[in-house]
Amino acid sequence: MIVYGHRGAKGEAPENTLAGFTHAYRHGIRHFELDLVLSKDGKPVIIHDLTVDRTTGQKGAVANYTADELAEMDARGSVTPWSTKTGIPRLESLLDEFADLEHLQLEVKKDNRQRLNVLCNRLTEIIQRRNLHTRVAVTSSDVWFLQQIQRRDKNIRLGLVAERKFPRPVNVASRLHCQFLCVNWKICSKTLVDDAHRRGMHVSAWTVNRIHDMLELEKIGVNSIISDYPTSTRMYFDNRANSVLSLPHGETLEGVTGDTAVSTD
Repeated sequence: MIVYGHRGAKGEAPENTLAGFTHAYRHGIRHFELDLVLSKDGKPVIIHDLTVDRTTGQKGAVANYTADELAEMDARGSVTPWSTKTGIPRLESLLDEFADLEHLQLEVKKDNRQRLNVLCNRLTEIIQRRNLHTRVAVTSSDVWFLQQIQRRDKNIRLGLVAERKFPRPVNVASRLHCQFLCVNWKICSKTLVDDAHRRGMHVSAWTVNRIHDMLELEKIGVNSIISDYPTSTRMYFDNRANSVLSLPHGETLEGVTGDTAVSTD
């Protein structure tokens, strides 16, 4: 099971910050999901919301601040205690910091179309310049944005972020020529996964924080999960694999499908 760190490692460190990505990276995580918004000066920056209010304690739209101003903010938020200040980073700062990341899901939130059009251009340019076509998927629930990415570069991998509002998410993703279906785990079923696989899609379920739920998703063939607690999740799966490898021939491992929780959320 592939484990993506949700917003870096949202449950373990400040979300969508270099500090959070570094924390998870040091514990072996090489797959990440993150969110992108366009700064005032046209740089893709890593933040979930369209405003800085929730994570920085400051006020205003991301669009009102330059990338340098955002980087100087204190983005530790109020949820996770963290000893040192860490700002809102540019996407390119993350790419510069970690050259050996295996895969990123770059989620683009809904915004006005003028800003999305600029973000589309910037993101396409970064992917092409850094030759990231096999190492990133641009994901969104905004069908128009995914269409714009495809028009600019058909080799960029796309992913539909699907919730309940998509009655037939596999059909929508297929029409968009998506390689990834990023689905709310609560609406994930074996029928949906099998249908997506028949159409050549990687199914990634979000946001999964309980081991029991992860194992159920694994049973129905989900390819990857996105978790707030990637390091402890990865440790569980690594320990399970090591336990199976060390069993005497013919014996089975019992008790791995309990209700162990990575978090109590």
